[in-house]
Amino acid sequence: MQLSNRINNITMGCSDGWDVFLRARRMIAAGQDVIELTIGEHDIRTDPTILAAMNQSAVGGNTGYALVPGNQNLREAVAARIQSRTGTPTSWRNIMITPGGQSALFSAHMATLDEGDTALYCDPHYTTYPGVLRALGAKTVSIPTRSSDDFQPRTGPLNAAARGAKTLLINSPNNPTGVVYSRETMQNIAQTCKDHDLWLISDEVYDTQVWRGSHTSPRSLPDLAERTIVIGSMSKSHAMTGSRIGWLVAPEAVIQRTCDLATVVTYGVAGFVQDAALFALKQGEALETKVAAPFARRRKLALDVLKDTNAVRMIPASGAMYLMLDIRATGLSGDDFANALLDTEKIAVMPGESFGTCAAGHVRVAMTIDDARFEAALRRLAGFAQSQIDT
Repeated sequence: MQLSNRINNITMGCSDGWDVFLRARRMIAAGQDVIELTIGEHDIRTDPTILAAMNQSAVGGNTGYALVPGNQNLREAVAARIQSRTGTPTSWRNIMITPGGQSALFSAHMATLDEGDTALYCDPHYTTYPGVLRALGAKTVSIPTRSSDDFQPRTGPLNAAARGAKTLLINSPNNPTGVVYSRETMQNIAQTCKDHDLWLISDEVYDTQVWRGSHTSPRSLPDLAERTIVIGSMSKSHAMTGSRIGWLVAPEAVIQRTCDLATVVTYGVAGFVQDAALFALKQGEALETKVAAPFARRRKLALDVLKDTNAVRMIPASGAMYLMLDIRATGLSGDDFANALLDTEKIAVMPGESFGTCAAGHVRVAMTIDDARFEAALRRLAGFAQSQIDT
């Protein structure tokens, strides 16, 4: 007996870029003191008031089955938040509540792709993107971007890849690069989608973490709402990563069909988690700003630490909780640099190669430890990089 090709092909028999992270975790389990700058996990956990609301809901008896597309009051709150932030008319009928952004990402592609369809995404990319598409039996095509362009997608590669494709997946603010796509970039993406009749799937889970410029949701651009599906989540905006709650924003017909999918896959999100999410959203931008503030501070620290080094170039960190560092001056690949840094300095970062071929020779640093330790770790990283040039 054999497993399906779909399940076997999700990772293509490899770790999907998690090797350094997994090695660091093994070192920690063995008792070694490793500074982790790998994954996007807040060092300040979910606000106690959100947890209190979750507990109150659960203790109050909201532990049974919840409505599959999400509770009405939460769908209305999410719709109001999105309409307020983007200016685009949004109804609760455009919203489905999902168990995290990852589930929303899968559902969006399940709704728009048949087996064998071509699905596009930009390189560098979040590590799970290719696996999601392979799990659906799609043909995956990555659109190259360049470090020298700050990893902004350009019109030529977009249009070249779009011929015959069905979907385009984008992510701004971007993980792993920390880049926020400019309005011009978004307009070019929008034109490509219209010219080639593509579904646009926009992962916007970092929309509250913008340090420079502004975030443009493509759904707000002319004639884009009916071909755009947006992925949202409470994970990054409200430090609710473990609560597993997010949403899809899409035309009503898409929501109806993804609700059918959820009925046979997840059967909804726990009611007490939805109540906690509703409470969190009602706190408004003040709570979102509080959650984002440490990353804004650490970005400024990084700019100061790295301003005088010629061994490391920081891609302009305009958003998200990451820094993408160009370490090609050291002569090392991202993989080799990350492994050597872990061995010699006991600092764990993600190799750029974990996120695609276009990030080779880079490393991603998560700004997820307290300010003093983060600054010290970054100085040690820069010193290590300089030592590779000096030897």
